[in-house]
Amino acid sequence: MLLREGTNTRFFCLSPGDKIEKAVKIFLELKIAIIPVLDEEGRLLSIFSRSSLYRAILNGATYKDVIDPYLITDVKSISDDSTDEEVASFVKSSSVGSVPVLDKDNKVIGLLCKARMVMTLFRHSEFLNVQLKAILDSLHNGVIVVDSKGKVTHINIGASRILNIEPKLYLGKPSQELLPNLDLSSSLKQGVVKIGIKYQHNGINMVVNITPLNIEGKISGGIIVFQDLTDLEHTAKELETVKALNKTFETVLNIIGDGIVVIDEEGKTTLVNQAMADFLTHPKNEIIGKPISEIMTSSQLENVVKTGVAKSSEVITIQGKPLVVSNSPIIKEGNVVGAVGKAVFPHLAEAQELAEKVRCLEHKVSFFQEELQKSMTVQDIMKDMIAESPQMKRLKDEISLVASSISTVLITGESGTGKEVVAHAIHLCSNRSKGPFIKVNCAAIPENLMESEMFGYVGGAFTGAAKEGKPGRIERADGGTLFLDEIGEMPLSLQAKLLRVIQDREIERLGSTESKKVDIRIIAATNKKMNKAIAKGEFRQDLFYRLNVINLHLPPLRERIEDIEPLTNFFIKKFNRILKANVTGITDSAMSSLIKHSWPGNIRELENVIERAVNFTRSGLIELIHLPSQILRSNPNLNKVVNNELSHQERIAIIEREMIIEALEKTGGNKTRAAKLLNLSRSRLYDKINKYNLK
Repeated sequence: MLLREGTNTRFFCLSPGDKIEKAVKIFLELKIAIIPVLDEEGRLLSIFSRSSLYRAILNGATYKDVIDPYLITDVKSISDDSTDEEVASFVKSSSVGSVPVLDKDNKVIGLLCKARMVMTLFRHSEFLNVQLKAILDSLHNGVIVVDSKGKVTHINIGASRILNIEPKLYLGKPSQELLPNLDLSSSLKQGVVKIGIKYQHNGINMVVNITPLNIEGKISGGIIVFQDLTDLEHTAKELETVKALNKTFETVLNIIGDGIVVIDEEGKTTLVNQAMADFLTHPKNEIIGKPISEIMTSSQLENVVKTGVAKSSEVITIQGKPLVVSNSPIIKEGNVVGAVGKAVFPHLAEAQELAEKVRCLEHKVSFFQEELQKSMTVQDIMKDMIAESPQMKRLKDEISLVASSISTVLITGESGTGKEVVAHAIHLCSNRSKGPFIKVNCAAIPENLMESEMFGYVGGAFTGAAKEGKPGRIERADGGTLFLDEIGEMPLSLQAKLLRVIQDREIERLGSTESKKVDIRIIAATNKKMNKAIAKGEFRQDLFYRLNVINLHLPPLRERIEDIEPLTNFFIKKFNRILKANVTGITDSAMSSLIKHSWPGNIRELENVIERAVNFTRSGLIELIHLPSQILRSNPNLNKVVNNELSHQERIAIIEREMIIEALEKTGGNKTRAAKLLNLSRSRLYDKINKYNLK
């Protein structure tokens, strides 16, 4: 955009052999500094500049002489597809006033005038300054900008409101006059980023962030962003009031003896109380969002929405039981926006008591499952790591070696390859196995909560903080292992703090000025290409070097096909136990399709495929028809089956033919053994061979 604005497209050209007279007329008419000289095809050869004209005059040339002896052949030019950054850099570094602008065919499309471009850059700079000021003034937080000497250069509206000051009185003044005792020296001298500093001024409690302004490798100032904690406290109180009202409303709905259900104008369920959910034998979260007609086929709520007419004390049958039901429309500004239904249940108290007992049992089961997970041994973890391929066998050996070290480990590999299993195995094989194994998914925790989750906080660090404070996950991992999954998603602001933890083995809780030593081993994992993340400025290079002391790479499943069959058998056994099924194995044709699949989701995708297959099979062997469509697409012979181009009978026939061909290939053409493999009689197999013309 800058090049287009700074380019003069009104120009004339010269050709070799033209007279000086023609050049003089062009200079007089267009007031330009250079004239491009082109060949017969319109491509740039050289330029004739005003300095060329001066040299000609000094050499005694007349206006009848040709321009050729005075042409400049060493021509600086710029491409018409140059970016704004390239144009700005060219203007800064170039010593000439005007240059030709060339297209991809080396043809001149205009002249870039340095003076014109400087004015364009100046206008853009002014526009950006206006935009930046508008953005800063629209922020609710206070923002103060200082130069490299700590003098105030900008105060936004939020800062003047929080500090109750007149901005123009402090512009150009040292920041200490405005924010006394707030130390900026480390940020302005060493470029240190400070986050979450507690600061008090004139009775106002604030949280302050200080960020240095680094321009071309030089710290030219800093930005101070602060928030009045009073605003947060008011918001928190309002939120607590809303929560209390919602809790009261929910409690009232759940203690009354009647069933309540609410729908919107589209007939979808928006609210249901526990009594109604218990009666329908469905969890509330499975009811909400569904059409009421799917949940209660005899419900009249949709008619109430359409007509706006209430219906009271009607007897209807739901799930074979007669109930007294009343339905009323919900009116908002004269329009029907939904309806509420009330049902009176018989023997409700007993039903509620039974439902409560079921919920208690579910909680107990969840608790014991978590405790069982904690008690997993090294043998359990290693057993879950299927390793028939050379890469995985080598990895298991590396885990045993790495476990005895205290160095940080970076586990790399695509999503679903089992990085957490490897991290847990390293922990259990180490001398820290009796200590905690704390997991942190860096992508799952919101950025505004990440610091308090990782580093903890002291009492009163922020509104809503527990009075006694709370240890962070790093502190909880003391004496054990901290596993940082998806480390590539960690915000840059937290990366600097994590680097300090690795270097100094100490932390500082949010809101505290005291450091605490921690004895932890850090294992990180990522599915990102870290070199690209570093190049884009998304990840600190120094932190990467600290994490990548030992690198363990997990190959994708498509590169370890030897493991697909044993993994499949492992998952069949696993889901037999979970789903109470009796699947005995998988057919060769189905296994062949699994091996041909590319597995973009790796082991996690394979596990989901086998769980689905066990659900559909229940007993016997998993066959092709039990596999999802994305697996069958890997087999070119089954594409028509997957794309629904055939009838049901035709699809079955194709799958059956494939199975017979594979059985015959596996048995070397022995039809007796093939029939046994397919669980068919010999005569039945011959019939099918004739049917499919497989002789």
